[in-house]
Amino acid sequence: MKKQAVLLTGLLFAATVWANEPAAPAAAKGDAAKAQKIVNDVCGACHGTDGNSTSPTYPNLSGQHPEYIAKQLNEFKSGARRNATMAPNVAKLSAEDMVNLGAYFSAQLPKAKQAKDAALVAEGQKLYKGGNAGSGVPACSSCHGPAGSGVPVQFPRMAGQHGKYVVAQLKNFRTGDRANDGGKMMQTIARKMTDQEMRAVAEYISGLR
Repeated sequence: MKKQAVLLTGLLFAATVWANEPAAPAAAKGDAAKAQKIVNDVCGACHGTDGNSTSPTYPNLSGQHPEYIAKQLNEFKSGARRNATMAPNVAKLSAEDMVNLGAYFSAQLPKAKQAKDAALVAEGQKLYKGGNAGSGVPACSSCHGPAGSGVPVQFPRMAGQHGKYVVAQLKNFRTGDRANDGGKMMQTIARKMTDQEMRAVAEYISGLR
C-alpha cells in the first residue's frame, strides 16, 4: 500500500503541475540537413556531431525530443536559462535554426551506456520508480517514463544521460540557478532531495536505455 501511495502522490503531483503549465505550441517540423553546418561548426565540439557527448559535463542530445531542444536553445538565448557557455553559442541562432537543430539531434541514435555503481543504481531505482514518501519526492518515472523516454513537448528524455550532468542540473534547480521549468516542478522536487538521492537517481538514469 505504501508503494502505491507514493506512486499515486507522484502522479497527482505531476498532473497538478502539468495542468498548470501553459499549452505547448504546435511542434514545427525542422530540417535536419540545414542544421548540419551549425552542428559541425558549433555544437559538435561539446555535444558530439552525433549528439553523444564524450564529456560528462555536457549533455547527450541524441534522441532528445526536438521541441525540448528548441525550447532550451530559445531560453538560453532569452536568458530564461542561464549558462555562460551556451549564451554566446546561441546568440546568432534564429528560431528556424533552433527548430532545425532539434530535428537533427532528435534523429541521432543514442549510444547505450552502463551505470558503474551497483549500490547507487539500486538506491536510485527505488527513488526513480517509487519516490520518497517521507520527504514528498515523487517518482521520476511519473513524468519521465519507466525507461526514461520522457513525454514529447512536456518532459525530456533522460535515458542514458551523463550522471554528472544530471546531478548538476538537479542542484541548479535546487538553488534556483536554473528556473526555466515552467510551473517550477523541478525546483520544488530538487529542494526536497538530498545530495545522496541526486547522485543515486543520476547513476540509475545513466544506465537507462
